Amino acid sequence: MKMTLPRSLVLAGVAAVAFAGCLQDGPGVSTSHASAVPSAPVAPVINRAGLPDFSALVEKVGPAVVNISVTSVQKPAENEAGIDANDPFFDFFRRFGIPVPGMQGGQAQPRVTQGVGSGFIISPDGYVLTNTHVVAGATEVTVKMTDKREFKAKVIGSDQRTDVALIKIDGKDLPTVRLGDAEHAKVGEWVIAVGSPFGFDNTVTAGIISAKSRRLPDETYVPFLQTDVAINPGNSGGPLFNLNGDVIGINSQIYSRSGGFMGISFAIPIDVAIQVKDQLQKHGKVTRGRLGVLLQEFDDDLAQNFGLAKAKGALVAQVEAGGPAAHAGIESGDIILSVDGKPVADVGDLPRLIGERHPGEKVKLGIWRNKANKEISVTLAEQTDGVAAAVPGTKPETGKLGAEVRSLSSAEASQLGVPGGLVIERVSGVAAKIGLKRGDVILAINNQRVTTPAELKARIDAAGDRFALLIQRGNQRQFMTIRLK
Repeated sequence: MKMTLPRSLVLAGVAAVAFAGCLQDGPGVSTSHASAVPSAPVAPVINRAGLPDFSALVEKVGPAVVNISVTSVQKPAENEAGIDANDPFFDFFRRFGIPVPGMQGGQAQPRVTQGVGSGFIISPDGYVLTNTHVVAGATEVTVKMTDKREFKAKVIGSDQRTDVALIKIDGKDLPTVRLGDAEHAKVGEWVIAVGSPFGFDNTVTAGIISAKSRRLPDETYVPFLQTDVAINPGNSGGPLFNLNGDVIGINSQIYSRSGGFMGISFAIPIDVAIQVKDQLQKHGKVTRGRLGVLLQEFDDDLAQNFGLAKAKGALVAQVEAGGPAAHAGIESGDIILSVDGKPVADVGDLPRLIGERHPGEKVKLGIWRNKANKEISVTLAEQTDGVAAAVPGTKPETGKLGAEVRSLSSAEASQLGVPGGLVIERVSGVAAKIGLKRGDVILAINNQRVTTPAELKARIDAAGDRFALLIQRGNQRQFMTIRLK
């Protein structure tokens, strides 16, 4: 279970949430593209109370939903008594034959864990989609169907970034689901989940889509479907169906403070899952394109400094030296509005759009630069998931901004990888209020470079009471909106 705050800066592959899996400890031991077969849609039935009746739908789709049992063996870094295997006392107990729980014959024993999850069959010959965290570290995977048949499964591949895994069982003419279209799903429409919460096979729960394109903390590749469908440990990897019987998502995570359902669940859109599945089936792994930029969220105030009436697109705060974006001429301060004609609504869209492309592919980026549209072609690469003291003879200066600054020395500029800039020595007034700090480096005002205190003063005087300031803090850059009044 993890819970982190969203970051305002996002490295676009461009460079409390809980998984709904279910684990149980066991005893120690010593040692070609496939697609779902189309079937007729299931017409939703409305009962006398005016509510949907899911019985016909469940009868139709249920046989293609499977229970997944996982066995894994964990090497004991720590025994059950809580004694670290590297602790000198652990070695003392072992040498003198003092019994310690989790040890046998003076040796710490590996531990077997049993996991339970869900999945669904997408091809008659036995390809099954589930979550990566369901099968992670598995030594044995067993798939059980509603007709009581059991199969040993092989993990074809998994992608940790999207939490999508593809496994295979040996079978013929197996029942399959029909894949739907998550993009056209609507907030408020009815959906059902089928899975194995706490190991109870083929449990059906229902609810509605609460929101679309949810981005979770530290996750920029999956625009999750949020639902209020009851999802619990063991539901992971199971399908989310619409009322036509189409799979529109893979149930993956829940928001929980207790470990159980609290009304907020998240599903991976099926189109994202299928893109991953295609690569796993063909190559056994997933590769993604990399643009090589650091992005920044921005609001309408900052957008207006760049000549945009509304905040839209992804603002480039920093360009990776020697990366694809740098080679193509992308600059800090550019706002990326589209990728091959697909709009970039906000900063979260770009990592996904770039990540969907393959290394070596060329994409056309729609750019907003200097209050004008521009198009730049970029060949993508492959994603692989301090300031010195003041220079003698310079005098810090301040002004409307309330920052005492000095010019970077050539050595400092080279170290930071910039042509020049101004080091902040002390802050007060406006500078302190907006969060500028000693050691920050001012690089530009309204996207115009500044390298001397005199240039900074002139740029601020020309800009008026509001302008965009580009700073570098450590190895990251970001734009800040400055209001002097």
